[in-house]
Amino acid sequence: MEETFRWFGPADAVRLNEIRQTGARGIVTALHDIPYGEVWPLEAITERKRLIEADRSLGLRWSVVESLPVHENIKLGEGDLRPLFDNYRTSLRNLAAAGVTTVCYNFMPLLDWMRTDLAYPQPGGALALRFDAHLHAAFDCYMLERPGAVAEFSPEVLARARAWFDASTGADRQRLLDTIMAGLPGAYTRYDVPGLRTVLGRYDGFGAADLRANLKRFLEEVVPTAEEAGVRLCVHPDDPPRPLFGLPRIVSNAEDLAYIVEAVPSPANGITLCTGSLGAGAGNDLPAIARRFAAHIHFAHLRNVKRDADGSFMESEHLDGDVDMVAVIAALHAEEQRRAREGRADRQIPMRPDHGQVLLDDGSRKTHPGYPLVGRLRGLAELRGVMKAVAALT
Repeated sequence: MEETFRWFGPADAVRLNEIRQTGARGIVTALHDIPYGEVWPLEAITERKRLIEADRSLGLRWSVVESLPVHENIKLGEGDLRPLFDNYRTSLRNLAAAGVTTVCYNFMPLLDWMRTDLAYPQPGGALALRFDAHLHAAFDCYMLERPGAVAEFSPEVLARARAWFDASTGADRQRLLDTIMAGLPGAYTRYDVPGLRTVLGRYDGFGAADLRANLKRFLEEVVPTAEEAGVRLCVHPDDPPRPLFGLPRIVSNAEDLAYIVEAVPSPANGITLCTGSLGAGAGNDLPAIARRFAAHIHFAHLRNVKRDADGSFMESEHLDGDVDMVAVIAALHAEEQRRAREGRADRQIPMRPDHGQVLLDDGSRKTHPGYPLVGRLRGLAELRGVMKAVAALT
């Protein structure tokens, strides 16, 4: 697999020369400053590519776009969508013209991801991202006070949620709100509780069938252009793979993935295999999913989680969790070998160590949650060892 590293652009506290020191050569990035729904100009794309490749001694290249965002109106199926589809198609053509042909996107309404703790203590002083079911319930039922929310949680989770809420201070509740708001895309305003209620109101009466229909329309509109341009689109799974605050989720399991690849069959309509996002769902067998959808996987996020029985989970060390990472990597390696036998130019699957714990001096610089340098470096080193071992045995 091609080793890649996510970089949030020139403002990222992690620098390109530091990424090169991890051993990765591929850069995963996006034009985060361009508002959702607007065209990515070829000039801006080529400038970002020039910046990545400027120091030739580093040997870096822009491997994957993560992400080319889908406007919220497309997800809602709201208003005249023709200009938004036109702009997305133009952006795909521009990326292809610049030689950037793997494009990750997601179809999660409003929240790109959600955790309830961004600094969960680990032995030795490391810090991890965590999702606690009872804190999710406390926010949904007792802070947001969403109608019908109580019925969606078990009595045991609700009891712990109520106990936390009753004992919490205003600072505790603000910290939980801020943590949840960290999952909003960077282009979005952060909300207080009344503001979040208002924006969630756009989705009243909007269910999974509606969102799935809008995803199908999106694919029908953009996949032919992607195929013509030689672009590989790869949808990112829901994080976590469950409904949140009444928002539907439709990229959460093998059934969802099958629907997506079958809705518009094309080499350009593929999947980002995120083992952490899917791995948070207890019913998801990641090695089986990797084998079943191998031909459709254009990008891999490799990270691990440890799940609790109530649906809580923590982002663990990359080889120490409930996802059988060795079996997943073996499945991806087998697919790469199959593609090589067919002589395919895209036989190498780009992968990145997805997230990492805050280790050593990671806390000395402000990075995006889940994206410390040393934590991801450790993850990449561990994954590299597995990849070499799997290759040696096949």
